[in-house]
Order: sequence, then structure tokens, then C-alpha cells
Amino acid sequence: MAIIDNGIYVDGVRTANPANLDETFELMRERGGMGWIGLYRPSPDEIHSVAAEFGLHELAVEDALSGHQRPKIERYGEHLFVVLRPARYLDALEEVEFGEVHVFVGPDFVVTIRHAESPDLGRVRRRLEGAPELLARGPEAVLYAILDEVVDEYAPVLAGLENDIDEIESQLFVEDVDATQRIYKLAREVIDFQRAAQPLSGIVEALLRGGAKYAVDEELQRYLRDVHDHTLRIADRATTFRTVLDNALTVESTIVARRQNEEIRRMTEESIRQGEQMKKISGWAAILFAPTLIGGVYGMNFDDMPELHWTFGYPMALGLMVALGGGLYLVFRRKGWL
Repeated sequence: MAIIDNGIYVDGVRTANPANLDETFELMRERGGMGWIGLYRPSPDEIHSVAAEFGLHELAVEDALSGHQRPKIERYGEHLFVVLRPARYLDALEEVEFGEVHVFVGPDFVVTIRHAESPDLGRVRRRLEGAPELLARGPEAVLYAILDEVVDEYAPVLAGLENDIDEIESQLFVEDVDATQRIYKLAREVIDFQRAAQPLSGIVEALLRGGAKYAVDEELQRYLRDVHDHTLRIADRATTFRTVLDNALTVESTIVARRQNEEIRRMTEESIRQGEQMKKISGWAAILFAPTLIGGVYGMNFDDMPELHWTFGYPMALGLMVALGGGLYLVFRRKGWL
């Protein structure tokens, strides 16, 4: 069953716990109180049943059926339709998990449709039932309390993101640590959080603007202004986080580029050293090749060879070897190969 909690309230006090929607509608008419219906992932038939009873606008019902809506507030006559994106931080995964809750508010009813575990609307209900003077202010008080709960649940998310950013900043200048992927992933989490949290200030501002027109209790408007202050601070912190991560990504890119340049320079220097060594090896190989060539020619033992029977043939061959080797040495030395 999609009904998580269902109550009839008169003057801020719970007077009935209907077992089903039909009983809820009947008791609301009989007692003239406020009905608060809490649904969790309801079926289309259940949503249509509530919509038919309270005369909800078809566009709002369509949004509630499809889900995956952006945070917003819409007014259809006497009815308000509010979409909120609560969030919670998963420390083990370093991720922010987002939920979605739809709130229909009318003159004498509140319908909440939750699509995730967050926010804890049971805690909201217990809080209000413990403060009947606040709950007696009507459906707008329930909407305020839900907004306040969503904003309060953002605090641990901000703390988790801030802790991750601090860890990233401490890793930036650590050798052999590439934080680029982690920075980019965390930046995406912050952007998603901004998309969920920033519209809240506009939602609360819209409620405050309509306060006088729709005779919203003055004390309740003070509570809403307090929530509005919190939403602005949350938006500012999220913006700061995004700026810090953008700067961190720039610094990390600079550090990675510097490391790459240093590696390229090291490889270039190594290549130059190897080139110098190859020059020396090639030079000595050429120097040794000249006498080896002459010795190889005279080692063929042919009968008819130049200067073979000449008295000075052997000294000449040795001198030629020394002269060629010495000449090549001087040439390579002048060119800087040796």
C-alpha cells in the first residue's frame, strides 16, 4: 500500500487515523478538519483518486505521475503544487543521492508523494504533532515544515562535500597523485546539488510574495523567512564549492602539465646523452675500422699484392693504419664527437 501515514487534524490535534483514502475523504467532510495524506511511490490509480477528490489540476497530476521534475512551485487557483529535491550524502561512495517529493497543498489538505527515502516526512509529522499551535496554522504550516526538513537535510551533504574538497586540496601538491578525475567527479556532484538546492530560495520567495494575497499567517511568514535565509546560505556555499573545485582543477591541470614537461625534458636530456654516446661509439668504430680494413686487405695472402715484397711494405702498412686512425680522431675531435 502506498499510504505511509494518513491523519485528520482539527485545531492542530490529530483526531483520526483513516485506514484508506475513502475513509479519509469522508472524515474530512464530517469533521471539517485538515487531511494530511502521505504517499510513497503511489500507483497511478491512487494518484488519480486523490486528484479527483481534491480537484487537483491535470498538469500537476501529470507531473506527479511522471516524476523526475525540477524543483518548482506552481499555483492552480487555491491549490499549490511544489516539487522538492531532497539529498543525502553517501560517504562510502563520495556521492550525493537525490530524492524527489511532490507536495499538493489546498485550503484543507496536504498530500505528499515521496519517490525516495529522503526526506524523512515521518519526522516532520512527529515534529508538527508535537507543536499543535504551529500545526493549527493550516496546510501552509505543513509545507513550511517540509521545506525546513529538506533544507536541514542539506547540511550533512554540505559537510560531506566540504570534507572531500579539503582532501582534494591536500592532494594537489602530493607527488605521483593524479586528482583530476576525483575533482571532476566531485564538481559534477556539486553542480547537481546546486540544481536541487538553488531553486529553493525562489520557491520560498514565491510563498512570501503570496503571503498577503492568500492571508498566510504572519508568524508562519516569519518561519518562512528563516528558511529563506538558510536557502541563501546553502546556495552561497555551493557556489563557493564550485569555485574552489574550478580553481583546484586549474591548479591540478597546471601541475600535471608541469610534470609532463619535466618528464619530456628528462626524456629529451636522456635522448641527447644517448646521442652523444652514439657519436662517441660511432667515432671510435670508424677509427678502428680504418686499420682493420688495411689489415684485412693484406691478410688475404694473394701472391700479387702492392708492396708485398718491398722492405718497407710492412712499416708502410702500419704507418697507414696509424695515419688514418689519427686523422679520423682529429676530425671527430674537432666536430665534438670525441
